[in-house]
Amino acid sequence: MDFFHASAAPGGAAGYHLSVLPAEVSAWMRAGEGMRLIDGTLGGGGHSEAFLKAGANVLGVDRDPEALAFAAQRLAAFGNRFRTWQGNFADLRDIPEVRGDWRADGLLLDLGVSSRQLDAAERGFSFRGAGPLDMRMGPACPFDAAEVVNTWPEDQLVRIFRELGEEPRARRIAAAIVQRRATRLFDTTTDLAGCIEKTIGRSGRIHPATKAFQAIRMVVNDELGSLERALEASVDVLKPGGRLLVITFHSLEDRMVKRFMQHRSKPFLDQPGWPEPRPNPDWCFRLPVRKAIAASDEEIRVNPRARSAKLRVAELLDPATPPR
Repeated sequence: MDFFHASAAPGGAAGYHLSVLPAEVSAWMRAGEGMRLIDGTLGGGGHSEAFLKAGANVLGVDRDPEALAFAAQRLAAFGNRFRTWQGNFADLRDIPEVRGDWRADGLLLDLGVSSRQLDAAERGFSFRGAGPLDMRMGPACPFDAAEVVNTWPEDQLVRIFRELGEEPRARRIAAAIVQRRATRLFDTTTDLAGCIEKTIGRSGRIHPATKAFQAIRMVVNDELGSLERALEASVDVLKPGGRLLVITFHSLEDRMVKRFMQHRSKPFLDQPGWPEPRPNPDWCFRLPVRKAIAASDEEIRVNPRARSAKLRVAELLDPATPPR
């Protein structure tokens, strides 16, 4: 698929993607004059715009060339204070500046899929309109959704639907897909969604294919693997005092971020059977706020996709900080 096929939406970021938790991200990032910030999931550039307006220098990272082109045009007025880098946020260490001695005052990871990707049928993320079974966030993904649906063994489909989609009817859905593709391969999002709906029925407002689509998208883009690598890279990307902000949209992501931040913020570890606590070799963060921050009711009314968003914050310690 041509990732530049769809033209960028006109207007501001809201025409492309409405950023979630904008006030909370601005408050906890504390963007200011001359700061160096990395927006690891640039999207439509809404969060980056707020950082730039506060006087910061922003490096926008995204693996979607369409998003990069849109944001570069939209934020061009900020001149060389805004730059972009095409790549997966998991590969932050590959950014030329980071390979040197450049370090950031803040890193934002806004996970999940942008509104533009969901709403553009030709990107194949959604079953709202017929589109190809693609779901790639960027052209570097080694395979697309069609390959998963049409070639993966049934037991692998069961596993991803159950583990990544948290779908209780994973086995029924996988069996139906394998049975159907034996006579005719799936080629559109609506074709696959229709098969799933026919298999497990429909009740309520949520489409029965939602969890299966989530699982396929996550495996195509290696979302959990990328998140794990990005969290580990944050330690090398940030300077002491730099803040890591992560916005998640479902429990698997949030659980991974929560465990990472909690483990890395403990100066000592203790286990039953140990005579005394031991220093934590991974200790490097402090948590300015221990609980996840959710969207306000007012924001959810304006942007329903913010309903499941959670923001977590960690601050990198100076290596010389003594344990306490």
